[in-house]
This record gives sequence, C-alpha cells and structure tokens, in this order.
Amino acid sequence: MAQAASKPMTKTQLVATLAEEMGSDKKTAAAALDALSAVVSKTVADGGAVTLPGIGKVACRARPERQVRNPQTQEMMTKPADKVVKVTIAKALKDSVNA
Repeated sequence: MAQAASKPMTKTQLVATLAEEMGSDKKTAAAALDALSAVVSKTVADGGAVTLPGIGKVACRARPERQVRNPQTQEMMTKPADKVVKVTIAKALKDSVNA
C-alpha cells in the first residue's frame, strides 16, 4: 500500500496492511498491534526501553529542572524536571528510506 509522504497511515490502514502481511484477519492484526502498543507503553513508562528490530529503540529519559524563556514576555522561568520519550531510528530503516 503506497502512501503519500504528507499523509500518515491511519490505524485502520495499518491493521489492514498487517493482516495482509501476516496472512491473518483484521481482528488478529488489531489485537497484535494493541498488544505491542501496550507492552511498549508500559515498559517505557516504567523507565525501560524497547528495541523494535529494524525500526528503532523507544526509551524514556529524564530531563533536569532548567531555565526557559517565555517567548511572549521574554520572562525567564524555571521549568520543573520531567521525562521525555525518545525514539532512536534503526540504521536498517534509515538505509531503506535513503535507498
């Protein structure tokens, strides 16, 4: 299924494509996608990382408290420490996109 570069694949389209690739039905593909999403979310929320072979690595990292500037007022303020999700793209995926 070819997608235009400006329009991302929807969940429905992804489930249909997965079902076709797996040689299965859409219900099984949707369950597999939901299970994968749940595992990644839980693992990353607990501070771990998940490597999806051929796609990349999803991990959580902590950001320290820092000074930021309000762009409207130019006022400096302290932003509290927080966590951010980081996705590192696999070399195989980068290479396939640039091939």
